[in-house]
Amino acid sequence: MKSKNNVKAFVIVLIIAALALLGLFGLPGLGIPSIAGTRTGIDIQGGISVVMEPADEYKPTPDQLQSAKFIIESRLDSRAVFDRNVATDSTGGRILVEIPFRSDQNSSDLLAADYDLQRTVVEYIGRTANLTFRPVDESLVNPDGSFEMIEPVLVQGARVTDSAVVQNEGRIAVSLKFDPEGSRQFADATQQYHGQRIAIFMDDIQLTAPTVNAVISNGEAIIEGQFTHAYASELAAQIKSGALPFKLEASELTQITPLLGEGALEVTIRAGIIAFILIVLFMCFFYKLPGFISAISLFGLIVSLLVVLAVSQATLTLPGIAGIILTAGMGVDANVIIFERIKEELRVGKTLKSAIDTGFKNAFSAILDSNVTTLMASVVLYFLGTGPIKGFAVTLTLGVLLSFVSAITVTRILLKAVAETKVGKKINLYGVRGEA
Repeated sequence: MKSKNNVKAFVIVLIIAALALLGLFGLPGLGIPSIAGTRTGIDIQGGISVVMEPADEYKPTPDQLQSAKFIIESRLDSRAVFDRNVATDSTGGRILVEIPFRSDQNSSDLLAADYDLQRTVVEYIGRTANLTFRPVDESLVNPDGSFEMIEPVLVQGARVTDSAVVQNEGRIAVSLKFDPEGSRQFADATQQYHGQRIAIFMDDIQLTAPTVNAVISNGEAIIEGQFTHAYASELAAQIKSGALPFKLEASELTQITPLLGEGALEVTIRAGIIAFILIVLFMCFFYKLPGFISAISLFGLIVSLLVVLAVSQATLTLPGIAGIILTAGMGVDANVIIFERIKEELRVGKTLKSAIDTGFKNAFSAILDSNVTTLMASVVLYFLGTGPIKGFAVTLTLGVLLSFVSAITVTRILLKAVAETKVGKKINLYGVRGEA
């Protein structure tokens, strides 16, 4: 057992060191950026403001503009650009979009010849939507619970003539209407996939995947589910936008300066380092050897979270930084609960090995409950929030998961390995007098 725990501890230390090096330098050859390459939000780094107007002097209706807004937001979500502002101007028939710079951009790039606005803005968020109805392979499920997009296309979204929120037997539902060709195609699809799911995709993002309960030959369908009115309204607008007849082009481009001022990120990083040092000193002073172990575990937790954010290119905003700070606090809190339980077991005369095992066992339920409740809140914030709120939810969700693994697994393995050494057997190093 002794050698096994030591090997595990050595592997964990190696992984933390590797993550730290990866965070510092990245792997440019594999396209993995360093922590310094993390995309930051408008409030930290600044960005660009773009006015998107319909091409060919097309005059969109307010409903069409709202549908286009949903499309732009979903496309930015798919690129993990949560810190953005998207607003419609019904009077002017245009959409205003504010997005942060990429991590490899700054304000001077606006004047650079290689800053390709057409590619980064117009061609991506300005093109018309591609709504499709497709079959579902229930064995191909994405991590978020949605289904992978597969062939063939059963009906094109352009065949949808209308979609609206309706009441169906007292429940909120979404209605669909197809043109004659779409009605024929949808009738064939519902006959072929009767009793199975047909998913509706916007670009490559699944909107919904209802089960076909009947063959529909009249070109009018109802999508049922546990819908709120707000969700059903958004779903109807997204489906209706499948027939969006206009393309958006950028008519104005302006620079947005960082809301926090120059050097704000450096000040935040410096404050975070100082806070981490104070936490380490506190833990070492009150919990001695376990406190030092928790410092290693906490360092690994923060590094892991920052590396995941950098690799995924999620936008880091002020709310996101708050999520990281909250994650660190939860990590410390979990370790405090564990160490107090261990001290209680040592005071009643248990051996060090038994005290560690029992301490972790007794602390597990409290740590699990606090993490699950926090995770539930962060998931709700992600699905109901917008912009920076989603960024906070993403950071907090990742932090909660990593914090739980760090406290229950990493801290335990390191502490058990140290407790098997000659120095680690001294109980006074755990805040209790005596020796195991």
